[in-house]
Amino acid sequence: MPKQSLTLSADQPGQRLDKFLLAYLPGYSRAQAQALIRDGHVLVDGAARKTGYKFKGGEQVTVRNPARDECSIEPEDIPLDIVYEDAHLAVIDKAAGMVVHPGPGNETGTLVNALLGRYPEVADMMDDPAVGERLGIVHRLDRGTSGLLVVARDRSALLALMGQFQERSVDKVYLALLEKRPESNSGLIDAPVARDPRQRKRMTVRRDGKPARTEFEVLDDDFQGDRALVKLKLLTGRTHQIRAHLAFIGCPVVGDTVYGRRKQRVRMKRQFLHAHELAFDHPASGERMSFVSELPVGLRSVLDKLR
Repeated sequence: MPKQSLTLSADQPGQRLDKFLLAYLPGYSRAQAQALIRDGHVLVDGAARKTGYKFKGGEQVTVRNPARDECSIEPEDIPLDIVYEDAHLAVIDKAAGMVVHPGPGNETGTLVNALLGRYPEVADMMDDPAVGERLGIVHRLDRGTSGLLVVARDRSALLALMGQFQERSVDKVYLALLEKRPESNSGLIDAPVARDPRQRKRMTVRRDGKPARTEFEVLDDDFQGDRALVKLKLLTGRTHQIRAHLAFIGCPVVGDTVYGRRKQRVRMKRQFLHAHELAFDHPASGERMSFVSELPVGLRSVLDKLR
């Protein structure tokens, strides 16, 4: 497997290099991040820097992770809920709790491990510098989010599907239960999103963030505590966009301890967020394909208990 690297953009002037890395290397301690810097595995605009280097803003940071270089991602026989598959792609109904791509602390049991086990040809993309690190992954869902995900089985399909996401021609609709009903029955949240400078694992609404737009519609509000079930359509695809936007309007997702209540009033092991609908053009035939995944039994049970 080729060297694994990550290129990042430093968007917070004055921030230390070692603290910056922690947000992008989940499972790493600050000491481990500093060791990567000292050992020359981190470059800022192509040059090695000290751990206490402070950004001026806009620098490009390249991280090579030697721990990932030394081992390959192993195929695993992990059951997947396959909604559709052909020679070019597969649509998977991901279970909550499954991590999409291996990383520190999650080296096995991921969707990529499962894909390599089910579709061995995905490994052929490993040696391609343009797509090798993706291993068929077109887009991602958070660990605690369930629902529909499309993956590619060959290079051409991967590039074509990635292009559709970049052009925003893919339709993505989610269902979420909110701690508070929005003030209107429907609306558009149009608020730029950037990484939170105080908590780097979070995103937040900021004027200098990237454009982010989320449509919402209240489907049902007959629940205890002024909660509401809403349908959400992503018009852009920023990291944690839905969760950050809903927290911004004061209506966080039930079960979301990062963007909502740390101490949840509803007992859940996940957030109530489900990728409900997915539509895209087939990369080979051009045919428009649409898929629907209904709420999992566990989430339906939560709704019943809150009636």
